[in-house]
Amino acid sequence: MFDFFRKSQKLLGMNARNLEYIRPYNRKRGMEIADNKLLCKRILKKNSLAVPLLIGKISTHEALEQFDWAKLPASFALKPNRGFGGEGILVVYARKKGRDDAWVKADGTVITIEDLKSHIRNILDGSFSLANIPDTAFFEERLTLLKLFKPYAFKGIPDIRVIVFNSVPVMAMLRLPTRGSDGKANLQQGAVGVGIDLATGTTTTAIIGKGHVIEYVPGTRLVLSGIKIPYWKEILRMAAEAQKISGLGFLGADIAIDRERGPVILELNARPGLSIQLANLSGLKERLDRVSGLKIRSVDRGIRVGMNLFGGEIEEEIEEISGKRVIGAIEKVKLIGKDGKELEVEAKIDTGADSTSIDTQIAEELGFHEALEEFERRVANRDILQELSKEEREKLFADIPDLASTVPVKSSHGTSYRPMVRIDLVIDGVTVPAKVSIIGRSHLEYPVIVGRKSLRKFLIDVNK
Repeated sequence: MFDFFRKSQKLLGMNARNLEYIRPYNRKRGMEIADNKLLCKRILKKNSLAVPLLIGKISTHEALEQFDWAKLPASFALKPNRGFGGEGILVVYARKKGRDDAWVKADGTVITIEDLKSHIRNILDGSFSLANIPDTAFFEERLTLLKLFKPYAFKGIPDIRVIVFNSVPVMAMLRLPTRGSDGKANLQQGAVGVGIDLATGTTTTAIIGKGHVIEYVPGTRLVLSGIKIPYWKEILRMAAEAQKISGLGFLGADIAIDRERGPVILELNARPGLSIQLANLSGLKERLDRVSGLKIRSVDRGIRVGMNLFGGEIEEEIEEISGKRVIGAIEKVKLIGKDGKELEVEAKIDTGADSTSIDTQIAEELGFHEALEEFERRVANRDILQELSKEEREKLFADIPDLASTVPVKSSHGTSYRPMVRIDLVIDGVTVPAKVSIIGRSHLEYPVIVGRKSLRKFLIDVNK
């Protein structure tokens, strides 16, 4: 394995060259939108992109003294409007039991109204702003943690940073709060960053702090790679639309997933940090060069380009190692029946089913109409609720043309039989000969169920 840290130094050495993308493509108005969080929230919300709810803001020392502390909820985030790098953000998680004037932070320490006032005074004086100029403090809702992320995040809310250039998502990273980062999803303060495969939305390499590679959530044996990010395409779409709305040519969009609301844009960054390169084991400059100058006419086109150019590594690696194709829980499947008749349908991939079953109408369209008619004729006037022996079944059905066999199905009413025929299934370009049972499925969502016997050449990603 290559020396990761030597490579990391090489990646970081690209930072100066990346300035050629920030300066020419991020004009003054776009930079102002990104640097002014309240303005950014207002513009994104106006354009129907979800943002955290604003609880209140304080712009002057006089407003601080007049602020109604009773309107603050049990949990919230306090932020500087022009803060940078996560500095100055204070997050509380619950109200202190028995007190109306105090809250609890991630590490268990108590924050009082006087503590909040002191922190806000520092914000107003510009202690956390980009140029130490007077600033505004604001309170916003603390999002609710998605159940998926609960084992991976300490107290805080994870977010996904997506780098977008020329309307194309080029790199992404999941950021997970830790005890060391005080529950904040900020790598400079000790959070975990995990690269994301753009095509699948699946996590890859993980780093902590300034680039130390890790495999597990700190203090656990919980693996960080292989996490499937929900709402993946929606997240990419929100990041690309935010770039278009802001006018920034190059940006980092920070997006969190709220348990109730789904993806929500936290903020935009006109100068995103480059630790994202380490988490993805890839130089950002190379990716930016690949999409520079492309004519991207729509957000959808930009997303497809990003997913195609910078995704699929995990799936390809798994396929190479196992020799099997990776398919999803729902797949387009081509069915080839009698005399080469073909039909393509959307099928459910079901490892809980032993064999494949298809709908009666599909079987008829594949050329098995006569076989089904003869099968029905032979069972129509017989009591077959009693289970037949194998010899009895063969005698009853064996000479029906195109009928491969029958399969008994037991229920509380007794035993019935389904006809079975031989067809070819083409799944993700792989042809699989199959003996399939025929049953009426018109009332179900999927007309075809592909079972285990037809899936020996595949690995199933249920999230795909």
